[in-house]
Amino acid sequence: MSKRNPRILKIFLYMLLLNSLFLCIYFVFHSSSSSSPEQPYPQFPLRFHVSVNNQSAIQKPWPILPSYLPWTPPEKNIPYGSCEGYFGNGFTRRVDFLKPGRGGGVEGSWFRCFYSETLQSSICEGRNLRMVPDRIVMSRGGEKLEEVMGRKEEEELPAFREGAFEVAEEVSRLGFKRHRRIGGGSVISRRLVNDEMLNEYIQEGGIDRHTMRDLVSSIRVVDTKDFVCEEWVEEPTLLITRFEYANLFHTVTDWYSAYVSSRVTGLPNRPHVVFVDGHCTTQLEETWTALFSGIRYAKNFSKPVCFRHAILSPLGYETALFKGLNGEIDCKGESAHNLWQNPDDKKTARLSEFGEMIRAAFGFPVNRHRSSVKPPSSSSSSSSSSSVHNVLFVRREDYLAHPRHGGKVQSRLTNEEEVFDSLHRWLASGSTGLTKCGINLVNGLLAHMSMKDQVRAIQDASVIIGAHGAGLTHIVSATPNATIFEVVSVEFQRPHFELIAKWKGLEYHAMHLASSRADPTAVIEKFKEIMKSLGC
Repeated sequence: MSKRNPRILKIFLYMLLLNSLFLCIYFVFHSSSSSSPEQPYPQFPLRFHVSVNNQSAIQKPWPILPSYLPWTPPEKNIPYGSCEGYFGNGFTRRVDFLKPGRGGGVEGSWFRCFYSETLQSSICEGRNLRMVPDRIVMSRGGEKLEEVMGRKEEEELPAFREGAFEVAEEVSRLGFKRHRRIGGGSVISRRLVNDEMLNEYIQEGGIDRHTMRDLVSSIRVVDTKDFVCEEWVEEPTLLITRFEYANLFHTVTDWYSAYVSSRVTGLPNRPHVVFVDGHCTTQLEETWTALFSGIRYAKNFSKPVCFRHAILSPLGYETALFKGLNGEIDCKGESAHNLWQNPDDKKTARLSEFGEMIRAAFGFPVNRHRSSVKPPSSSSSSSSSSSVHNVLFVRREDYLAHPRHGGKVQSRLTNEEEVFDSLHRWLASGSTGLTKCGINLVNGLLAHMSMKDQVRAIQDASVIIGAHGAGLTHIVSATPNATIFEVVSVEFQRPHFELIAKWKGLEYHAMHLASSRADPTAVIEKFKEIMKSLGC
């Protein structure tokens, strides 16, 4: 026994050393993403009038995510059309539109963009960016829906006048001309980015109204003497314009774009968000608030405000989640662990990482696959087995979405309630033939649940059933072993959720209908096949 003890001790010490090594590697890569791949520029003292906004001083840390992979590219040449180019950091072409002065104590701003050849879009960021709300034409934003019923969408989208945003530079450095401001007075200024550069790095593509391009086009470079602010936001801030802001799918594309922008620019903590739009509040703001350090509307600033570090997030239309709907993005979901060991340009873990980010933002654990706890509002089939599966049936409900909405949603499955009731009765009958597990059928009336409860229902589900509709976008937060069962009517044969499942590596089943009505018996049979494949 005494001879074995030293051997056991050596094995124990070896395992301890090995675990310590893995922990060091993990935290090194997390810290590497929390600082920019390159130090931007030297920090210069500022003589501007400063009034710090103390209310915005709280910054949330990034959570530790099992699917996280480093965002700092090991090399600048991310292959064109690769999965990392689409879903990760393909923004490797850096363009400096304004460099800071070097030496002589020169004060000022800098502004640059990171361009993705794959997505043909840019993430831009700048230091000391001044926003003048009076030069942005749009509604105030942030109102309650009931207060603005009937308001037109055109009133909510921003129109940028010249000089809506400004950066500072010493007048002697470059050729300036005197520019008369709207509303009287004049300053010496020049345009930051010309049309030729806009066409190369912030392309309109198929977007009718590219608000990020319009914002950058409005930026004027002014003399440091004319760059005066009564309010400063010291914390990194994302400037975001939303379009279909009350639709979950399009909002998920905005969340993803904001998350990618934060990671690509190496922010050490979660940024604040300023909505550069005039939309009213929606239920979806609950998730915006959970994901980031705080939200505010541009028009809520009564006077010009300066951002110490501003990041311009691409439109949701420019993400792979939207652009990939044409079916040309051939990527499959894979675990981060496997990709770390065996890199593959045709596989990605980025959507899994993002889904974990949403769950972690609400305080849910991200290191487990599913819950065995029976949720409320469910029916169940009994089983002597300890294996229990939550089956979430995502329902479409009538609700008031935005000022131009009548409160009625378009039906994608005309007999949805009949299908749900039939499934409910079948499970309650006890004669399903699924004897090896228990099944909880959850009535997913998501529109009348908080966003946190919606995410909880998704993460607790082994199987997620639903007709085509924005609510199914929640599968981006599903756990790795979840199974998706989409009932696809003839009028809505769109690839949204099949693609999200593919990009996350989830098992996906579809039942294609010849009309907008489903045969409940056929749905039950298909569901039975799925449950048997799960060991029931």
